[in-house]
Amino acid sequence: METIREKRETLEAVMLAPFGVRASASRGRAAAEAPCAVRTCFQRDVDRITHSKAFRRLKHKTQVFLHPEGDHYRTRLTHTLEVARIARTIARGLGLNEDLTEAIALGHDLGHTPFGHAGERALDEIYPGGFRHYEQSLRVADFLEKGGRGLNLCYETRMGILHHTHGSEDDTLEARVVRLSDRVAYINHDTDDAIRAGILTEAALPAQVKTVLGESHSARINAIVQDIILESGDGRDIRMSEAVGGAVALFHGFMHESVYRNPVAKGEERKVKGILEGLYTYYIKHPDALPDDYKALSEQSAPERVVCDYVSGMTDQYAVHQYNALFIPVSWQVR
Repeated sequence: METIREKRETLEAVMLAPFGVRASASRGRAAAEAPCAVRTCFQRDVDRITHSKAFRRLKHKTQVFLHPEGDHYRTRLTHTLEVARIARTIARGLGLNEDLTEAIALGHDLGHTPFGHAGERALDEIYPGGFRHYEQSLRVADFLEKGGRGLNLCYETRMGILHHTHGSEDDTLEARVVRLSDRVAYINHDTDDAIRAGILTEAALPAQVKTVLGESHSARINAIVQDIILESGDGRDIRMSEAVGGAVALFHGFMHESVYRNPVAKGEERKVKGILEGLYTYYIKHPDALPDDYKALSEQSAPERVVCDYVSGMTDQYAVHQYNALFIPVSWQVR
């Protein structure tokens, strides 16, 4: 009798566009596994990522603003979810594999540092091998999760995660959707957060951005998504029209100058390197202070690599807590 998974794979052969990746045609996993009776291989990847510890930690990692006072600012987790929703909508509009697209989107920032890109820049300077969050995301998926066994994701999911920042010539269209959706998500939601924080006003946005993309957060995302679907229907690439692409590029540049380099918004980031460097140096000198699961990883990786794994995996709050516990004297009390 045909399984539910096999029925789904039969549907994919009919429903997906010719250039969409079929689950049945996946290049597979590094360690072969028996197929699931219910889920396709890409559906299993979505579940494995969603249930991972690294995914849960994203809720306490900075997106743009460090320690914002308010409940509605984005975190690395909510950013990831917004990327996944935008990417899945585009994938559906183009007849691509929605499950593969979602798996890549959900996994793309698994290796991100505490304190956002400030933390990434700091670790890149501190760790001798250099640090790039997209490489770390793949390392998390391949090795760090499940006590060194990794998630054993499909090849297409893994490569989509690895290439989500800079891309590769042999990327699937699903991976290219995620890469573009990442930018669409963050320039829009970072604008929303910056307005909430009083760093920007809606009136300050470039006139071309508002004219071409729209006057509101939802209107701008909708305009970009629809444009991508209309322009990419031939399956040759994932792209925007000249008008929308130009407005998005202007939008991106405006955000860099107005928010990502804003001294008020980013003023606290100067402290990030001191925290991460202090933690990294301490654990290099005191490897016995590492948690047991990271001590076990030392049998397969150099000490510097394991300490970098531990520090990069910390949430903002945990990094501050550990720094305080190691370096800040506690108050002495007479009993």
